[in-house]
Amino acid sequence: MNKTKTLVLNHRQISQKITRMAYEIYERNASESSIVFAGITGMGHQLAESLAGALKEISPLQVTVLEIILDKSDVNRGDVLLSEKIDLSNKCVVVVDDVLNTGKTLVYALLPFLKSSIKKIEVAVLVNRSHKLFPVSPDYTGLELATTLSEHITVDLSSQNHTVHLH
Repeated sequence: MNKTKTLVLNHRQISQKITRMAYEIYERNASESSIVFAGITGMGHQLAESLAGALKEISPLQVTVLEIILDKSDVNRGDVLLSEKIDLSNKCVVVVDDVLNTGKTLVYALLPFLKSSIKKIEVAVLVNRSHKLFPVSPDYTGLELATTLSEHITVDLSSQNHTVHLH
């Protein structure tokens, strides 16, 4: 097994991608008064926080960030929960994850929202690998990256030096 890691995006590039995605989100939702970012546990939630921060800097939109709590290693086991209960009626929700691979995690992440009368749901991902097996496509993408199924993408947004690696 190949243990080499290749740097795909460095901190500056990730910051630029987040800023660009925030502008796109604002452009498509400029007529709204508020938006809800719902980040999937782990780096998806970290990315949601970063997108929310960038959006707050460039727009007057009221921004809320939630965490979608699920077991990414076995998404069809256990409950899918939101970090807090808020009224989502007639809200625009952006579901956020770090990497879109097959779409399975994102499909399960939508479950809590299907019980609310949400205005619309959009999807934002930092890296789209395009190995689509489920009917989920991102509305906002930082990077489209062609990979093989045996390759892996690692996103680190937790440290001061954000990185995306292919290995």
